[in-house]
Formats: sequence, structure tokens, C-alpha cells
Amino acid sequence: MDIGIRKAKNAIIWLCAAHLVCDIYTGFLNPIMPFIAAKLGFSMAIAAIIISISHICSSMLQPIFGFFADNILHRFFIFWGLILVSIFIPLTPNAPNIPLLLLFMILGSLGGSFFHPQSIGFVNKFSGENCTNNMGTFISIGSVGFAFGPLIAALITQILGLHFISWTSIIGLTVAGLMFFFVPKLSKYEKKPKHKKFAESFKDIICCKQMNYLMLIAMMKSLITNSCSILLPFLWKDMGYAPSYIGIALFLFVFSGAIGSFLSPKAEAKFGSKPVIYFSMWATLPMMITFAVTYKTHPILSMLIFVAIGFTTMLAQPIIMVWAQKILPQYKSIVAGFINGFCWGTVALCMSVLGTIAQNYGIVLVLVILSTIPAIFSYFVKFLKEE
Repeated sequence: MDIGIRKAKNAIIWLCAAHLVCDIYTGFLNPIMPFIAAKLGFSMAIAAIIISISHICSSMLQPIFGFFADNILHRFFIFWGLILVSIFIPLTPNAPNIPLLLLFMILGSLGGSFFHPQSIGFVNKFSGENCTNNMGTFISIGSVGFAFGPLIAALITQILGLHFISWTSIIGLTVAGLMFFFVPKLSKYEKKPKHKKFAESFKDIICCKQMNYLMLIAMMKSLITNSCSILLPFLWKDMGYAPSYIGIALFLFVFSGAIGSFLSPKAEAKFGSKPVIYFSMWATLPMMITFAVTYKTHPILSMLIFVAIGFTTMLAQPIIMVWAQKILPQYKSIVAGFINGFCWGTVALCMSVLGTIAQNYGIVLVLVILSTIPAIFSYFVKFLKEE
């Protein structure tokens, strides 16, 4: 693609900026959900189901939108995705009842499902030979946004009130407008792609053993991040912590994950792809056990461990994404939808059940048991082929 180095760099910069803003909104929900639940009068189990529905809409549909993104040169999904997220996620705290809360969350989450597959595919197209570094930067900046989301939402809630969150829509709509001018139209630089058949495309991906291994690994990693970020805010609220504490905790968790994503290419260059993935899947088990025995008596130490878990789980994410896109380069956006979305959404389906189990048997016990699963499934890393 002959687009020019400067325009390609500008495109990646604005895609990263849009990713930052999109994931800020996505990060709003977890820390304020206990307070929305208290406002509307529903339990932690119902809250886990509602958040799971949101994750399913923002994740499970990504491969489908990725298919359409791979078959067009228009920038439809990145613009309308950011617009939907910017409008509807900030409206959720103002919902007067559960049906409207669900509607706002679904529409906002669909925006994230629009945005991510095409934006990841665009980063790959604009990067050339520097794909792993740019992908690491892109994913880490999204993680930074997802980290700041809880902090921003929690501080606004504590200082101004839940209803003031809706004013943040202005930021996302402004970035969407700027992205329209700075992300080039691919139709100027590429021929219209050969149309891919829906069933054939998905069959190629689902029947690829290497892709299946990578999706399994991605699911195991998202199991830890999802369960921690959804369940622990309820634990801390029950322990009497303020919204700002919960927001800061989630901020540090996801921000450390962003650092892990950013350092991922360097770790891969020094240790190799497989060792980094092994470490990312194994190390969370002893960390979670240590968290379980320290969160009551040594809260600062448990917080540091919690932050380290965030770093560890995200350390291998860019490696997995680029690896998958190299295996099936003709399906860049669809592959991104599977790794970034479908795997996350599959785990989100489980969270509605896990919320009920955690409510009955204890959040910390459930988290310790869950952390053993990635360690067990790390066995499948050995089947990945590094060529």
C-alpha cells in the first residue's frame, strides 16, 4: 500500500487516540456498577448478568463486523463505533430503570464491537514491517484508556454524582470528528478487496488448529482480567471502600496491563514468544493465592499483587494478536474480532454464572479457583508453531 510514511504514522496516531477514548468509555462501567445497582435496587448476581450482556455485545459480534470490515475500504466501523460508544455508555448512569440501562449498555457496547476489529486491521495495514511494535503500542494505549475509565468514572461519581458522567460524550464525539480528517480513505490507495464468502471465511478460521490454540490462550487470559475487574469492586464495596478507591484500584490494574502490552515486543525479542505466553498464564496462580491471604490483613501488599496480575495477564496479548494475523493474513479484521472480541465475550458468558457462584461461596475463593485454569491450559502453548 503506497500511502506514504507520514500519512501512515498520522493514521496510526489517530487510531491510537480513538482507541484510547473508546476504551475509556468501556472502562466506565465496572467501578460504578455497584452504585448503579444500589440506585436501581438489584443484586450483584443481576449486575454480573448485565455486565456480561454488555461484554457479549461488545465482544461476541466482533468477528462478524470484522468480516464486513475486511470486505470494504470505507471507514464506517471505526467512526460509527466511536460515536455509539461516546453517546450511550455515558448515558448508562442516568438510566431510570433496568430495561433502559440494558438498552444504553447494548448500544454503547455495539459501538466497541464496531470499532475494534476494523481499527486493529487498519493498524496492521498502515504498519508495514513494524507491525508488532505498532500493535503493542495500539493495544497498550487502549489498555491505558480502559485503565483511566474506572478512575474517571469513580471520581466523577464521588465528586459530582453519577448523572454528570453523561457530559463526557463531548470528548468522544470530538475525537471521532478529528479521526475523519486524519485517517486516510483506503480507497485512494488500495484496490477493492476480493469479496470473501462469510461461511468460507469463518470455516478457514475455525478449522485452523493454530488459531484454535491462540483463541484458547486468549480466553484463559481474559478469564482472569474479566473476573478480577467485575467481581473485586463488589468485594471492596462490601469492605467499605469509597468509589475513588475502587476506581484507583482498577486503574492501576489495567494501567499495569497497558505497560505489559507495551513491553511485550521487547520481552518477545529477549525471551521468545512461547516463554512470554507461558509466564503470562502460569504466574497469576501464585499471585492470586497471595492476594487471597493478604487482602484483609495487608491491603497495600494485596493491592500491589493485584496490579502485578494486571501486568502479567496482558504481557502476551500483542504477541497473540500479531501471531494470529500472521497465520491468516487474508483475514486481519476477522482474526482481530476473534482474538480481541469473541474470546473475551465467551468468557463474559461465564461471568453471569460466576457472579452467582461468587455471591454464594465467596469472591476470593472463586478467583483462586479460576486462576488455576490458565495454568492448566498453558499445556497447549507447546503446540504453537513459531515459523
